[in-house]
Amino acid sequence: MDGFIGRRTELGLLDDLLRPVRTGGRSGRPGRAVLIRGRRRVGKSRLVEEFLTRAGLPHVFFTAVGGSREADLAGFAAEVSASPLPDAARFNAFTAPLTWDAALSMLTSALPTDSPSVVVLDEMPYLVREDPSFEGTLQKAFDRTLSKLPVLLVLIGSDIAMMEQLNTYGRPFYQRGTEMVVPPLNPAEVALMLGLPPADAFDAYLVSGGLPLILEEWPRGAGLWEYLEVALRSPTSALLVSGERSLSAEFPAEAQARTVLGAIGHGERTFTLIGRAAGGINSSSVARSLELLTSRRMVAAETPLSTRPSRETRYRIADPYLRFWLSFIGPGIPAIERGRGDRVLDTIRARWTSWRGRAIEPVIREALWRLGSDEGQLPAGTDAIGGYWTRTNDPEIDIVGADRAPIAKKITLVGSVKWLEKKPFDHRDLARLVAHRSELPGADDATPLLAVTRSGCTADVPSLTPEDLHHAWT
Repeated sequence: MDGFIGRRTELGLLDDLLRPVRTGGRSGRPGRAVLIRGRRRVGKSRLVEEFLTRAGLPHVFFTAVGGSREADLAGFAAEVSASPLPDAARFNAFTAPLTWDAALSMLTSALPTDSPSVVVLDEMPYLVREDPSFEGTLQKAFDRTLSKLPVLLVLIGSDIAMMEQLNTYGRPFYQRGTEMVVPPLNPAEVALMLGLPPADAFDAYLVSGGLPLILEEWPRGAGLWEYLEVALRSPTSALLVSGERSLSAEFPAEAQARTVLGAIGHGERTFTLIGRAAGGINSSSVARSLELLTSRRMVAAETPLSTRPSRETRYRIADPYLRFWLSFIGPGIPAIERGRGDRVLDTIRARWTSWRGRAIEPVIREALWRLGSDEGQLPAGTDAIGGYWTRTNDPEIDIVGADRAPIAKKITLVGSVKWLEKKPFDHRDLARLVAHRSELPGADDATPLLAVTRSGCTADVPSLTPEDLHHAWT
């Protein structure tokens, strides 16, 4: 599908930041900065490119490559010289700057003083790693000159943990920039981009993770199996290569973290089972790896939601695409490279129903949290959505609504997810849900029930369908 899909919120925020740059601001310092972070291949650079096209302003867009400081300084000078900034051409005869202080001074002299412009530094974490003084140099340039000019400074990075740290107390750029997170495309945007009904769009979201690069190769209107049949025949498909490239960039030297991540991707959820599946590495190494994975937002650590505290932490892959890749694609790459993608497809077909049933649960919880109680979809006071389980998984409850998390004062909702084709939520499912509600701390017979179902509901209980959940993102 041609055109730019979604990102209304992000484009709106960038427009808001550009407004004082255009008008001069109230403090006499019109310059603004924004720190944009998000997963690799999520479309951060593409978002900024679209913003620049719509804004129509002079700009320079530099992407660091991370080879060396000298190489990136030369690349930056070349981008400034070739940019549409008014005075950029006069730098063609200059030699590459030797320091970032000199490079940013060169940039400042090329920026217009009486009209707005935009400066983009993409993959900024590379610059920070190459030169420990870069942050301080950027802070000095921003405070002394850039903030006094009508310029929007856009700093982009895929290393989420580092980008978060740049704006924390004690770091040179603290409180100088607005933070913005670019998420993957949501299920509603996937539906729009692919022209799919909500139920099929959720399937596409679980496989692609909302990554634009994968969705761009997904034929418009094609169902899951039609797309997979084609993608699994090509070793260069974005569905195949994006996972390995992302892991290689995130964990160039942390082999144990990748091993632990793989164990979680294969379905292990508890600390003990993760360590066992990871080859029996010692518990302290597992703990360090889990800490690293959660700090990088690769893994989510969750505890049961009820009125009683619990230590039964479970771990899951936070990114739907990476979860799919670790479960099916990564292990199947040797077969695909030998031209036997059909075997991988057979494996996916055989495990799809059970895999999808668990993978869709966090997506549904996010949808319910977004719907909230404002529109009457959920009981009043539902401000947190989670799940509940015990060590033995008896009971294991898909949806728990509460007034707060992780320890609630009041349980407002107990629900079940049945995400199957041609099998509606029926009276037996309802009986099971009622029984589980009686074992949930904080719930009683008056606690409202909810069914979330892919194929309708024949029981006497409020229910939500894919079409209802789709509206959470529209």
